[in-house]
Amino acid sequence: MGEYSIGVDLGGTNLRAAAIDRAGTMLEKAEGATPLSAGPDAVVADIVASILKVRASGGAERLVGVGIGTPGFIIMDKGIITESPNLPGFENFAMRDEIERLLQAPVLLENDANAAALGEKWMGAGRDVDDLVLLTLGTGIGGGIISNGEVLHGFVGMAGELGHMTVIPGGNPCACGNNGCLEKHASATAVTAMARMMGLGENLTAKDVCELALAGNLKAQVVFERMGVALGMALATLVNIFNFPLYLLSGGVLPAWELFAPAMFDEITRRSLVFRHTTTRIEKATLGNEAGLFGAAYLPFQSRIIAP
Repeated sequence: MGEYSIGVDLGGTNLRAAAIDRAGTMLEKAEGATPLSAGPDAVVADIVASILKVRASGGAERLVGVGIGTPGFIIMDKGIITESPNLPGFENFAMRDEIERLLQAPVLLENDANAAALGEKWMGAGRDVDDLVLLTLGTGIGGGIISNGEVLHGFVGMAGELGHMTVIPGGNPCACGNNGCLEKHASATAVTAMARMMGLGENLTAKDVCELALAGNLKAQVVFERMGVALGMALATLVNIFNFPLYLLSGGVLPAWELFAPAMFDEITRRSLVFRHTTTRIEKATLGNEAGLFGAAYLPFQSRIIAP
């Protein structure tokens, strides 16, 4: 057995850790709930316990390092979470240093959507390119940008907040303070909100709305058409800005692809000269909910490759 790293995917409700070798083979995996109500110390203890569990199978001597994907804004050079709505109590929390202290092993921290984008580049749909954009369609909409094989962070680490692109000026209000954000018009939450407005029901999930649309419900189909238009507007802008070869969509709304994709592609084609005249690909991501694990695990390998 050769070198391996450990990737951790920390979510608002779940915690997963996996030992993955340089070939991208998952050697061991641990899953559990994240006890957010117990506070940061308890969550960190749970993270460390999960890491130790998967490390036991590979041994500490072959461990290259640990990568952790977490929601929220991160000061990259300090490993500090400055703000995370999904992780209450972690504001200005020095997670990297605390876990390094407890593990006595190098730790790298990354935003969860960035980690997912890196995972798709390493072992998923983006293996054949060095430049891609990933949109994660879930309760909200996250984003990750990979440029020259590396995560594009911006000057403080907050690049890739693609869910807060304005797609409908004067549109639905967002908690970020803006109106008309992409995630307010194309996320799972937006799908259910539109379904309520269309009189389809008060307690429907995005999956319920999808099933209604697939069964022929015209109002439900309109919901996904509007979602597709919003996504198309955002993607056309991204295509025009980056001229990357690949743009990927992932997340819980992806099963509705055939419902929103036609309107999405129509909008991209109409709004982007670059798209019309190049072989730009817009596709489904392939790693599903394991993209973040693979991306987090790749961080220590990549750090060693690009270190001076």
